[in-house]
Amino acid sequence: MAANFAPAAQAQTPAHTPPQPPEVVETPIVIGQSFALPSAIMGAAREINVWLPPGYDQSRERYPILYVLDGGQDQDFHHISGIAQLGTIVGTTRDVIVVGVASVDRRNELALPTEDPELIARYPTQGQSDRFRRFLSEEVQPFINARYRTSGETALMGESLAGLFVVETFLKEPQMFDAYVAVSPSLWWDGGRLARQAGAHLRDHSGDPRTLILTLGDEGEMMQAPMDVLTANLRQYALPNEHWSFTPRPTETHATIYHGAALDAFRQLYAVDPQ
Repeated sequence: MAANFAPAAQAQTPAHTPPQPPEVVETPIVIGQSFALPSAIMGAAREINVWLPPGYDQSRERYPILYVLDGGQDQDFHHISGIAQLGTIVGTTRDVIVVGVASVDRRNELALPTEDPELIARYPTQGQSDRFRRFLSEEVQPFINARYRTSGETALMGESLAGLFVVETFLKEPQMFDAYVAVSPSLWWDGGRLARQAGAHLRDHSGDPRTLILTLGDEGEMMQAPMDVLTANLRQYALPNEHWSFTPRPTETHATIYHGAALDAFRQLYAVDPQ
């Protein structure tokens, strides 16, 4: 009688398990702080962005403040704070706190009132730059000075309509800041009236030390003509302690001028003292 043999069990080969890749750790990049600052003057909370130089938390130093108009996170805050960071890393400029003040309605906030009926019809909310200046002076600057170690040295920077606001502030309220940087200012607004009135405003200045940096690209007669009027008034009426400069940038356009001009302004305003 034949013996019954069960078939030999086939060897079980374990399935190959591929090695698991190491876990990828995701960390957000934080370059600053953003605040929704309540504003009674503007009637709503407004976005204020702040970049602090490396080492701020470990030091007891006080720092100059650069206020950047159109300083929202989707506006000019990142590329201007990037210039400040680079200058700190490579040691070419002094440490500075960058404060970006976001714009919401630029022609309302940055343009002085116009008498041009076409501009009024096109931009019915225009012409509230005085109110925005009060917001900076009475709400933004006190907030920054109370929260951060500021040295008292201040500057205001802006491009295009924000550059127009910078020039207007220098002419009408020069005591608000120590230095002013106006890149491609829209002096054509209201037919160039601000540039024509510059002499009258300059005659009212106290003579305290101020710096005004102006620059303009190859942007046509509409932009160039009022700049020529402004610089003529500055040559005639600026007081000895009002240090101003105008740098033409013929290889730049309105769309390309800002970053390089801002870098040059940093190197001028925040030059490292030679040892």
